[in-house]
Amino acid sequence: MEASHQQMRVTVEVVIQAPVEKVWRYWSEPQHITKWNQASETWHAPFSENDLRVGGKFLTRMEAKDGSMGFDFGGVYDVVKLHEQISYTLGDGRKVDISFTAQGNETKVVEIFDAESTHSIEMQQAGWQAILDNFKRYTEEF
Repeated sequence: MEASHQQMRVTVEVVIQAPVEKVWRYWSEPQHITKWNQASETWHAPFSENDLRVGGKFLTRMEAKDGSMGFDFGGVYDVVKLHEQISYTLGDGRKVDISFTAQGNETKVVEIFDAESTHSIEMQQAGWQAILDNFKRYTEEF
């Protein structure tokens, strides 16, 4: 019997050369989210809103720059521990847990998410890692 994709959890991580306070701010403020939240150069995030508190909602609009496709990425926060942890539930019921670990002047960000059944695990991991790498680049640069 095949294992259900629903139970599959995928991990992506990155170490950012910036203190946790900055990393947290760039991760959670809409004016920053729209700058880094895309997996490739052909996509962008034209709109984001974020109510970072337990029970608060977030939404980021993800679109192909050529207008061919787009979707809303959103959910509700379950856990918010300042500079340490964010957990949320996506619209489709999948869970995502993010930890922020301060290591002096750098911050380790680890994101663990429930895989969905449409795309391969490898593709999902690559996509989420690409967004995380983009976040690292943006946070270190600006």
